[in-house]
Amino acid sequence: MTTDGPTDSLGVTPGQTAGPFLHIGLPYDDAPYVVPEGTPGAIRVHGTVVDGAGTPVSDALVEIWQADPDGRFEHPDDPRGAIPARVQGFRGFGRCPTDEAGHYAFVTVKPGRVPAENGWQAPHLDVAVFARGLLHHLVTRAYFPDEADDNAHDPVLAALPPDRRETLVAVPDADGVRFDIRLQGDHETVFFLV
Repeated sequence: MTTDGPTDSLGVTPGQTAGPFLHIGLPYDDAPYVVPEGTPGAIRVHGTVVDGAGTPVSDALVEIWQADPDGRFEHPDDPRGAIPARVQGFRGFGRCPTDEAGHYAFVTVKPGRVPAENGWQAPHLDVAVFARGLLHHLVTRAYFPDEADDNAHDPVLAALPPDRRETLVAVPDADGVRFDIRLQGDHETVFFLV
């Protein structure tokens, strides 16, 4: 076979996105449970993932990582040393696919403050979003609404324009705290380059 140039070749394989196969291999049965159901002090963190038009994203995957209630990580990178959480069954990580309405939900415990370079970071969840159409996952944070003083002094929140901070603070509701994630457009959730 001879070729006269790119038009006669098979061409370049197109870039791949993070989906739509997230629902096949990544979820597992107890993934949304950072702590077992019935854990004292457990809370429900839930929300909806929507696109720029406000349409629910029914095939996204949301992950969270967090410190324990004492603000500690059972990990060698914790500068204070890795120690097991005092909460039975706490694993510090959760994964939840969105349903047909774009909803996700986790059962967890509220994390404590963690050290920052010159002070403390407010209690928060680190959040990653995977979805079709994304070449890379998106990373953000979810802060808690009942931590106004700590939130006001958090170095990450303080680095954002005041009108953008609200996209990172969950709101209380009858089911726990709600953290909606808007992938683009008006009131887009703040995402971080990591």
